[in-house]
Amino acid sequence: MAKCSRCGQRKAKRHCPALGLGLCPLCCGQIREKEVRCPPGCPFLAQHGTYQENRIISKKTASYEDISEDERLVWLSFHIETALFEYSRQNLSFSDRDAILALEWAKEELEESPSRLVLPPKKGKARNEVVEAIVRTVDLCRFEKRIVLPQDTEGYTPEEKRQSLDAIILKIKHLARGHIEGRTYLEDLARRLDRLPDLAGQKKIIVPT
Repeated sequence: MAKCSRCGQRKAKRHCPALGLGLCPLCCGQIREKEVRCPPGCPFLAQHGTYQENRIISKKTASYEDISEDERLVWLSFHIETALFEYSRQNLSFSDRDAILALEWAKEELEESPSRLVLPPKKGKARNEVVEAIVRTVDLCRFEKRIVLPQDTEGYTPEEKRQSLDAIILKIKHLARGHIEGRTYLEDLARRLDRLPDLAGQKKIIVPT
């Protein structure tokens, strides 16, 4: 096998379509998208993109571990995921990718108009039942303290709403592991909710009058 055209020391295990030369994996990584404009069809660029995305997901997922320690955010995330579960149960073609897209759209709408429950459809973007369900859930959800007194409920800040939505998006990507066209996360969600006691006995979302 020929030597790397850049370092001249290691074996040229990769053919660089941009340079038309052979490179070793190390040199490929060092100049990729820095010294060389890699074409979109390069298989090594695609592999690198997937690897980097998985690293970012793992890193960010770790940074969101504190959500499981925050009872307020756990409560909000539970209600958001319940909305996703109810929709996916009735729409079997609904995938993990669709769930991510719905959460992203809901986040956009909440950021643009946090005080409105029903927003007009954006030009070129179809309204989606699950997006509206998520927006309503996030806007109407109120945290109940362990000892509930009259009117003793608390709303969520825009930052808490964004943090919960982002955490669920990362959870989906982490569980899907690059296969977001399937229903890996949604099936895991169904199993988690099935293990819960009868939801009829759970606290409900408090809708302000």
